[in-house]
Formats: sequence, structure tokens, C-alpha cells
Amino acid sequence: MEVKKYSSKEALSTADKVLLEEAIKSREQAYAPYSRFKVGAALLLEDGTIVKGNNQENAAYPSGLCAERVAIFAASANHPQKKMLAMAVTCRHSEKPTLTPFASCGACRQVMLEYELVQENPIRTLFYGEDGEVWEVASTKLLLPFFFDKTVLE
Repeated sequence: MEVKKYSSKEALSTADKVLLEEAIKSREQAYAPYSRFKVGAALLLEDGTIVKGNNQENAAYPSGLCAERVAIFAASANHPQKKMLAMAVTCRHSEKPTLTPFASCGACRQVMLEYELVQENPIRTLFYGEDGEVWEVASTKLLLPFFFDKTVLE
């Protein structure tokens, strides 16, 4: 997998720093009373709009939703004609430092990929913990190389 690594968020471009800071703000609003693992996402649309999402847990565990999908579904519902260009995703555990980035879960990767395919444009993604390195991936296809798409159903 092709991953570009930055030593810190300070090494990012100004635009990527802004996107990551919005994800950090969103992370702090996450509803994660069970896992205590807060995740925030900020999704940049082609017109400069930033749509945010964060994880939403529920006592009935399967009823929750990840930050990435919250942001993507909100963008699709509220800005259906705008392409999604980039996403920043950040996490923090309330009981221990999160000093390395993490990658999205399989369900989120599948949703991200679906929107890449629909819009015929990759979604560049930045991954960050709460400090330290930032990872950049140019397309979800790199995170999910053997993906399932509509061609399987045709």
C-alpha cells in the first residue's frame, strides 16, 4: 500500500492542516461512552465546503456508526452533486495516548470506495491519532484492493 507519511500535522499543507483541525474538533464531540474511543472526520467537498462527522455509539452496539460514514452520508444527503475530494480522520482514546494513526474499518472503507466509484474521483485520506505522524493515502482503492462493487451484481 502506498502511504505518504508526515512526521507531524505541522508538516502538512495549510489546507490539510485546516481539514485535520476540523476533524479534531469533530472528534471531541463524538458520542463514545462505551469504547471511550473518539473518532472525528472532516470531508472536503469540491467547492471548499467541509462536512464533519464523528462516531456515534449506542448500547445496542450494532446501532452505532463510524465517523467516516457519518460525514460521507451527511455530505451525500446535503450536497449530493458535489464531489468529495479529501477526508481527515483522527482518533483519541480517553484512557491512553493515541500516538499513531489508524486506518478506517472495513465497512467505512467499502462506503468510501463506493463514493469514489460513483463520483469517478478518488477521496484522498489523512489518518491521525492525537499526536505524532500523519498518514496520507491517495485513494480508498489502496486501502481496499480487492473491493466489491456493482459490477459483481450485474
